[in-house]
Amino acid sequence: MPYFRITITDPDLPIDIQRTLAEDLTRLAVSVLHKSSARTIVHINLVPASSYYIDGRPLTGIRDAHVEASITVGTNSAAEKAAFIAQVGDLLSDSLGPLPRCGVALHELHPESYGYNGVTQFDHYRQAEDVPAVPAAF
Repeated sequence: MPYFRITITDPDLPIDIQRTLAEDLTRLAVSVLHKSSARTIVHINLVPASSYYIDGRPLTGIRDAHVEASITVGTNSAAEKAAFIAQVGDLLSDSLGPLPRCGVALHELHPESYGYNGVTQFDHYRQAEDVPAVPAAF
């Protein structure tokens, strides 16, 4: 269950750009990190630039963005994570324009430490292994 939170310093970011960011971030989660789109959550957090600080000073006059992701530890290689970080950086710059500190953080959580709908990732994976294979067509 990957969970992505994008913080963007633009409380008036048009909904079409928000939707495109959510769709494209989900697409990258699937294509680069091999996550299920049905289990991917994207939360867009729009904040005023005055509440976003770089070098101890509030950001003014330009946008910035930061993506934080919660993923299950051990489900992606270092190369996959590096590719994801690079491609998300490109996605944010392409969608939002030049960004001074565009950041991406992947938080890897143990599968027993998080989940949703009352089921840990550990139990989700274990239940998925117990599902019988679909028989081939007759």
